[in-house]
Amino acid sequence: MECPHLSSNISGAFDSSRFPNGTPSSWCCNVCRSNKSPWICLTCLMVHCGRYVNGHAKKHFEENQVLCVSQRKGEKHEKEKIHHSVCMDCSSYSVFCYRCDEFVVNDTKLGQVQKLREHLQSLRNLGNTCFMNAILQSLSNIEQFSCYFKELPAVALRSGKTAGRRMYHTRSQGDNSVSLVEEFRKTLCSLWQGNQTAFSPDSLFYAIWKIMPSFRGYQQQDAHEFMRYLLDHLHRELQYSRNGASHPVSPQDGVRLSSTDGKCCTNGTASVVTSIFGGILQNEVNCLICGTESRKFDPFLDLSLDIPSQFRQKRNKDQEPVPTCTLRDCLHSFTDLEELDDTELYYCHKCKKRQKSTKKFWIQKLPKVLCLHLKRFHWTAFLRNKVDTYVEFPLKGLDMRGYLLEPEKSLPGSCLYDLVAVVVHHGSGVGSGHYTAYGSHEGHWYHFNDSTVTLTNEDTVRKAKAYILFYVERTGQMVRPKLIK
Repeated sequence: MECPHLSSNISGAFDSSRFPNGTPSSWCCNVCRSNKSPWICLTCLMVHCGRYVNGHAKKHFEENQVLCVSQRKGEKHEKEKIHHSVCMDCSSYSVFCYRCDEFVVNDTKLGQVQKLREHLQSLRNLGNTCFMNAILQSLSNIEQFSCYFKELPAVALRSGKTAGRRMYHTRSQGDNSVSLVEEFRKTLCSLWQGNQTAFSPDSLFYAIWKIMPSFRGYQQQDAHEFMRYLLDHLHRELQYSRNGASHPVSPQDGVRLSSTDGKCCTNGTASVVTSIFGGILQNEVNCLICGTESRKFDPFLDLSLDIPSQFRQKRNKDQEPVPTCTLRDCLHSFTDLEELDDTELYYCHKCKKRQKSTKKFWIQKLPKVLCLHLKRFHWTAFLRNKVDTYVEFPLKGLDMRGYLLEPEKSLPGSCLYDLVAVVVHHGSGVGSGHYTAYGSHEGHWYHFNDSTVTLTNEDTVRKAKAYILFYVERTGQMVRPKLIK
């Protein structure tokens, strides 16, 4: 939420001598000396324990509130200037206001909250943000995508005083507006620098909080849902800036999304997001009574694939082993002819009523980057369960020609894709567990586990229970990743 009490509650200067020794996450409560969940008051910089320990941070606020009111009794205009109500969690660097009783997502015009975060130099722990780290590391390995954002500043400076430029420079002018594109650009540039220092994308995370309310807080989130929200908001902001003539899509990017291919543009004008991740599906529905065929074209940024039910069965020791599920099995299940059940009856315009029908998907246009999401989470009556089935996938040469509407029109070798990144979910549920990613660089595979990056091998990658797979066209290149946390 937007907190109106920040400016009156934040200390003007952060004197290092006033902070305890050690890393902020290890600081102790000034009252009970507990080092569990330390919170620092942004008015006096005293450290107390959070409400789920002994609650001394809240008591500190309450005591100062009573003192402030009693000293200024009868001065109504002074009662609104109560201090000591805003605290920062020393482990996650989230900010909480006791007067609002909410976590805070905004900053002061001088950016004092962010300055304090930067002042508390240590290995940052943003809480359960591995879902974001895994997606950022995966996207940073896609050269065409990363290059575009890396080159944005030069384009912006040449654009003049446009609406898009104003959007990109509001933060430097003290405005509370947030540019997700700018924060994403800075994060990718930091990942590209190549040194071995762990990078913390906290500015991007707080921008995401402000722009995407459903991701506020520090609970675990779904990496695929986050990726879709992120790409969608980047696309819309880039559309805005393109309309302001600040960041036009290059001819090379736009050729796949010309006026004839406009259906691939999610929400109108093309952007680098749709030009790289955008493809087109043809949805064919046939009435089984009169044979009428209906065709519809649907744009997509990724394909969500079911793991066929025959591979989900758990076998007993005496039963025959279940065959290994392959990515091709999932793709066939997605594109095979399917008879719709009674809950999905198709309204036939010729029969003038809902009739039994069949449905089939074809891919009309393949994207430059093919993102495949394996649907590992499904709802039962009360729970969202995880499908833990291993799915075998190729590291090189995924041939998508067999799923094209008109494969004969494709150029030889144009439908081959090579794996560049994999997101893996470890654990039993979407609201718990942990996300990591694998990424490829110059023929070597690396495992990204928040701030830890380790060299691994192809066999380890092949054995991973993939959740999201990123494939690039055979001509694509990969970029150098960097540690993040």
